Amino acid sequence: MRKLLFTLIFAVSLVFTTGLNAQCPMCKTALKSNQTNKKGASVGNGINKGILFLLATPYLLVGAAGFAWYNYRRTRRDA
Repeated sequence: MRKLLFTLIFAVSLVFTTGLNAQCPMCKTALKSNQTNKKGASVGNGINKGILFLLATPYLLVGAAGFAWYNYRRTRRDA
């Protein structure tokens, strides 16, 4: 039951996070201007990558803490 609930929550969070764009008005304006630098990279690409990086960080931290807790509990049970 827990695996089903976890899978459902994970799937729903993926569905809602795939269409993320700029979250604040300043970012939205920067994305709409769509300026390119000397190498041809768009400002919007950098902002979107930054948003995804900030979005992934809490999940990675919680996942690492959960993995550490799981290993601790597993080794404690075996001892």
